[in-house]
Amino acid sequence: MPNDQIVINAIINGEKIPSEKQEPRENPTHPSEIVGYAPVNTREETVRAIDAAHEAFPNWTETPIEERIKRMRRAIQKIKDATSEIAGLLSKEHGKPLYDSEGEIGVSLMWMEYACDNAEEVLGNEIKEHDNGKTIIARDGIGVVSAITPWNYPLSLSTIKIAPALLAGNTMVLKPSPLAPLAVSKVVELIADEFPNGVLNLVHGESDVGVELTSNPKVAKIAFTGGTETAKHIMKAAADTIKKMTLELGGNDAALILKSFDVNDERAMRRLVISNFLTAGQICMIAKRIYVDRAIYDQFVEKYIEAANKWIRVGDPFNKDVTIGPVNNKKQAEYVQGLINDAESKGAKVVKLGKVLDEDLFNEGYFMQPTVVLGADYNDPIVVEEQFGPTVPILPFDDDKHAIELANDSIYGLTSSVWGEEEHAIEVAKHVQAGTTMINTAAVQGLDVRFPFGGVKQSGIGREYGKEGLLAYTDTHVINIPKNKDLPYIPE
Repeated sequence: MPNDQIVINAIINGEKIPSEKQEPRENPTHPSEIVGYAPVNTREETVRAIDAAHEAFPNWTETPIEERIKRMRRAIQKIKDATSEIAGLLSKEHGKPLYDSEGEIGVSLMWMEYACDNAEEVLGNEIKEHDNGKTIIARDGIGVVSAITPWNYPLSLSTIKIAPALLAGNTMVLKPSPLAPLAVSKVVELIADEFPNGVLNLVHGESDVGVELTSNPKVAKIAFTGGTETAKHIMKAAADTIKKMTLELGGNDAALILKSFDVNDERAMRRLVISNFLTAGQICMIAKRIYVDRAIYDQFVEKYIEAANKWIRVGDPFNKDVTIGPVNNKKQAEYVQGLINDAESKGAKVVKLGKVLDEDLFNEGYFMQPTVVLGADYNDPIVVEEQFGPTVPILPFDDDKHAIELANDSIYGLTSSVWGEEEHAIEVAKHVQAGTTMINTAAVQGLDVRFPFGGVKQSGIGREYGKEGLLAYTDTHVINIPKNKDLPYIPE
């Protein structure tokens, strides 16, 4: 392999472990170009990583919280110092524009710093004095955490797990997606170097690695971000040993545009366009279906297309004028195009949006020109399934009740958004079934790491971010010290 290509190794018990088998990661902008290679670890190597984490846990969980925070802050600084290198590598292997990669690193650092700033208060013992004595509520580390992360936001969706888990006194084995393994491995390596051997381990691989990470009896908790169907298999694998879980799963997030929404508000319309097409639509919490009050539907569509044509510029992720790069992989591009073709075959109108800056490059890579789909049926696959790509259907609703029914008619409930006069929007939002509902913004634009994030229904179990995101990696241990040790109603 050429010398300029990245070669990633597993990290087991502080040691970089070369693999006999390597999997190439292509550049989705130029698919014939290999960016680097990640290992295909064996199930036996995964067991070694779990064993190392298990052996490291007793000492690490007894390490004072101040020392854990100190080590994490050193890792944060190392990531900051390497931001340019990491962002470039992420854009190359993933396809997202450079500004988007830099933004993902920014969100990761913001969360890691929040976790460090709040760890002592949230994870420390809570002592309650009361009439019957004293109670200590301790937050104990759980044990070995298996973290399995996806390709769309590999850095932030890994650090969202690493920071709270390690600060709470757990150890971890992390497996990234083979579709974006390189930049996240660099970040994990920077963090792992600041912690004792075995505290943070890294493996790559296929389904057998995932099975071991979710079924091994030494694993106490699973932290997974990914598809709902995969999560069902994980839950079955974990059932025999009743593992704790945090599952952040798929979403088919609705955006409700109320009659009170000002279609001439260019900034709001731009926010909505970004909430549909940032990262080429490959975000779990992006707005994937738009419902508009029928009274303003035609005006809205006109202004939406106008705003989209201004913002969307498709091309090379390293071109500073580009807002949308290629789709991450061929399979995903084909899936999204299939949904579009299906809707069009049933009579829907497909409108292309924005500009393609380089036709030759567009034809070479896994590029898709963003589209809006008009006239689809409410039950068409492009409406009810999670597209995870640069297309969005826009459909009318008759009144607020109808809008709420449409939004809630889904197995998913990750995020949602309501757009219109604030008080009106809040009243509608109260009836939407979602883990988070944003008002007059959506997706990453409305994300705040200080508050819990997660889904309802089949969009997940548990919460990440906020204080809840720290507590999710602890066991609550209650220690009671009553004044009266003998209960009066028990006879001698």
